[in-house]
Amino acid sequence: MDLPPRGGPVIYGEATGRVGNMFRLDFHNTAHLTRRQTLRVLLIEHDAALAGTVRGLLASAPNAVRGVAVAPSLAAALELLAREEFAVILLELFMPDGAGPANLAVLQKLAPETPVIVLGAADDDAVVGEVVRSGAQDYLVKSQLSLNTLRRSIRYAIERHEADMALLAQEEKYHSIFDRLAEGIFQTTPNGQYLLANAALARIYGYASPEELMASVTDIARRLYVAPGRREEFQRLMEEHDVITQFTSQIFRKDGSIIWISENCRAIRGDDGRILYYEGTVEDITARRQAEDSVKESEALYHSLVETMPQNVFRKDVQGRFTFANQHYCEHHGEPLEAILGKTDFDFFPPELARQYQADDQRVMATGQTLSLIEEHQPLGQNKSYVQVVKTPLYGKDQTVIGVQGIFWDITEQKLAQERLNKARDDLAASEEQLRRKNEQLENDLKTAREIQLAMLPQDYPVLPRGVAAKDSAFQFAHRYLPSGTVGGDFFSITPISDQEVAVFLCDVAGHGVRSALVTMMIRTLVENLRSLAHDPGHFMTRLNAELFTILKPSGASILTTAFFLVAHAATGEMRYVNAGHPKPFRLRRAARLVEEIRNQAGPKSQPALGLFEAYSYQMSTTGLLSGDVVMLFTDGLYEIQASNASLYSREMLLASTRKHLSLPPHRLFNALLRETKKFAADGRFEDDVCLLTMEYCPPQAARCG
Repeated sequence: MDLPPRGGPVIYGEATGRVGNMFRLDFHNTAHLTRRQTLRVLLIEHDAALAGTVRGLLASAPNAVRGVAVAPSLAAALELLAREEFAVILLELFMPDGAGPANLAVLQKLAPETPVIVLGAADDDAVVGEVVRSGAQDYLVKSQLSLNTLRRSIRYAIERHEADMALLAQEEKYHSIFDRLAEGIFQTTPNGQYLLANAALARIYGYASPEELMASVTDIARRLYVAPGRREEFQRLMEEHDVITQFTSQIFRKDGSIIWISENCRAIRGDDGRILYYEGTVEDITARRQAEDSVKESEALYHSLVETMPQNVFRKDVQGRFTFANQHYCEHHGEPLEAILGKTDFDFFPPELARQYQADDQRVMATGQTLSLIEEHQPLGQNKSYVQVVKTPLYGKDQTVIGVQGIFWDITEQKLAQERLNKARDDLAASEEQLRRKNEQLENDLKTAREIQLAMLPQDYPVLPRGVAAKDSAFQFAHRYLPSGTVGGDFFSITPISDQEVAVFLCDVAGHGVRSALVTMMIRTLVENLRSLAHDPGHFMTRLNAELFTILKPSGASILTTAFFLVAHAATGEMRYVNAGHPKPFRLRRAARLVEEIRNQAGPKSQPALGLFEAYSYQMSTTGLLSGDVVMLFTDGLYEIQASNASLYSREMLLASTRKHLSLPPHRLFNALLRETKKFAADGRFEDDVCLLTMEYCPPQAARCG
């Protein structure tokens, strides 16, 4: 019998059945071995005689193992596994350089997808149980080895191992889907503890992970719900109905902020009928509630204005039936609103006047134009008078005409006095011309505002250290600014604050349009005024927040403004920064082919956006830049994009795209990112303002970057 060299592996045997570079096991019935259609075996055995016996058994069957590698030591086996792949491992339990059952953990770490069969001398159930618990697929007694036992054990080991791997893959797939759902999913006990939570639920509640949420919130009634007794109401409904939908509540997030949520839940009961736990979903509906509240406020304001106006206001449908009248109109006819709704002009005026009024209404609805005229007015049983009437078309949600809206007031004295009537006509003509000019002026003002806003952005980038040529600057900048409307709510500045330091500020005011643009103008002024504090980003942002809160407080408006501020040193590469609720910038390390998020050093907890809290102290973080590092800042308009199937372009997708295009220079990188996000969007455009800004660190003493 040929013996292997001491300490080294040797390959025994050649047989039929070669497929590619692997080997197929054909023990009468092995067509089911789909994952490994060919088979190579690694035998870890220090006893050369036993190794020869096993090799002979494996080679004795037709179309048997194509090749057997024998490793006389554990070290030799690990060397083989590091460079070759095997379908199954036969392991002597007690190797001279091994540790018994602990050897299994070493093999599994290096070859986790390869099943292991243990060969041992003892026919002992305790030993068998220990090796199986340690990860072996089977245990064979060396003195009882035969072709049939080896064949059966190898086949079953591969089958069980592949089944285990498939089950593990399914579990990983399930958990991946579970954690990527947009809705929060939970299971909670009746006494207010979490049994299960997904990543979306942790994100909604402001926690970094489901584990942190479940460890932190152990009393849901006290820790989450804002309204006292809300959890008890939830439990009462679950006890009565077992299922609730759209159970809306205000809850506290981890940072103490309050949001609105909607819960869909069902009760899981035991055999005795008692509730074991609740399971359901959570959706953050804060934005929707705010929009609903805004609509309600607008409607209340409209009705308040209409009811307090001294003019008569009414609405009619396309058939000329009254659908609304304010209190002045009801008093004018001496009828309550209920007696007017559904009636027509023929119920309140002589036929000739009613026909004229309806003809005017039809004209307004047909042309879509406002009609302003003086009408003869004589309700039944009243004296004749003259009224000034303004009628406009009334549009539905689909922009089709659904009726007419009118307003009128008594001008009898003007009609009777010709001069006063002429003056009224002149005044009306002048008012219309003034309105036209104001509209034109407003359009021109918006265009001018856009030009001014663009002019506020940096036109030239600073050169540091001062005195060097632009191409030798330690910091190379690039930007792209895309407002979604005439004016936008994004703003950035790049300002040298010493011979060696530059300050970069980027902010995003929620929404877009004139209001957001006005807030950015205020922020720009504040940033300029606070330039002397820029050396300390924490102090700078604290003062900026306090100043902005003071300005916005009298208006009663809560305008979300996120911002990122950094100060970088040209000589040392040190970067000090503060993130106020802004999307985390990316650090592009091209030499290492790495893109990472720039996070707060204080931990995963975010710092609030600007202007929300009067006296918040922002904490500064620091990091060091290496030569060639690129800091990429952006606003959320770049990735909060909805596709036609309602899916969102996520930060993870943006991060993956940035990694894919990591080697591109800034302007080409911008083009690639914008092209991919616009392609994802349902209508091929951005719904919000987009601002991109890069700062590449190229210290003078280093070789030129990128």
